[in-house]
Amino acid sequence: MSASPDQNPNLHVLMTADAVGGVWQYAVDLAGGLRAHGVETTLAVLGPMPSADQQHRAEASGVRLIQTGLPLDWTADRRDEVEEAGRAIGRLAAAIGPDIVHLNAPALAASASFPSPVVSVCHSCVATWWQAVRGGALPEAFMWRTELVRRGYRSASMLLAPTSAFADATALCYDLAKTPRVVKNGRRTLTPSETVSPRPFVFTAGRLWDEGKNLASIDRAAARLSIPVLAAGPLQGPNDARVEARHVAALGRLSDADVARYLSARPIFLSAARYEPFGLAVLEAAQTGCALVLSDIPTFRELWDGAAVFVPPDDDRGMAAAIERLAGDANERNRMGEVARSKAADYSVEAMGAGVLSAYRSMLSPKSPGLSLEGAAA
Repeated sequence: MSASPDQNPNLHVLMTADAVGGVWQYAVDLAGGLRAHGVETTLAVLGPMPSADQQHRAEASGVRLIQTGLPLDWTADRRDEVEEAGRAIGRLAAAIGPDIVHLNAPALAASASFPSPVVSVCHSCVATWWQAVRGGALPEAFMWRTELVRRGYRSASMLLAPTSAFADATALCYDLAKTPRVVKNGRRTLTPSETVSPRPFVFTAGRLWDEGKNLASIDRAAARLSIPVLAAGPLQGPNDARVEARHVAALGRLSDADVARYLSARPIFLSAARYEPFGLAVLEAAQTGCALVLSDIPTFRELWDGAAVFVPPDDDRGMAAAIERLAGDANERNRMGEVARSKAADYSVEAMGAGVLSAYRSMLSPKSPGLSLEGAAA
């Protein structure tokens, strides 16, 4: 349910984010959507500094940025680094006095106290990533991180997740007594300044270095294709993970404007992800009318069933065959693109903002002070 600005006069949210992946896009777009309801957002940035274009976009959304210099929970070397980062965010919240603290890294709440209700968003975590990508027992470096996330979930006033599939996976992984509340992500529509060649090509985008994105399968599929495969995103991550692209043309990190330029040509968009709690890059492609070829995983089925071609994530032959069929049939390619565009309308910034605002209001209402998850995880 949407709310008018006068229902939330001067509501102030302190939100955390990092500039490495989709959380940045989520945070900035959400802040813009909340601003339409009179909500002010201060964005505390952990990890590497945002690029100039990222900072510009945040400022255009009316966000106040604070560069904290604090480490990310998934790149920190030690447990105490994450715990101290959480306490630092707690001190920042005490100084600012927001109505809501919105943590996009739930582990920050593991050892910290906050003066306001805490909403933690289950964007991803190393435990569910490991289950989807590797399987088996967690390595030692993941065990303490998982325990911090577990403690962070316990201390949150409310948990949100971007899909039902990931909410269920999170509840199962952490033995939560209550499944996180689902608010689907949204994404502002990207506007290109120019268009690249309209000749058929394949496009993919994301943190290519992340094994969960499965660039290896895309690279094998590219070797079988008669049309080029272009990949936007870094091949090396801040945690020193690295992948190689032998048959894919790696474009490196692109600004939103550059991504829009490629998508405006309506290429075939390919994601072979093994692990994807939502997938903002897929949504960007769908908004532009790209035909989608996606890995057959629960989140993509939930979001895009009937609007994409699904292939098992390691079936590079199947990916290549599906792409070749679409590349050779412009009418079907355009039809699939329009179906994807229609489905993408369900995942708007406006709907996301209204859903998150509803969650905020449920915690601030004197009749409903919010659910405490203390003790919800075993």
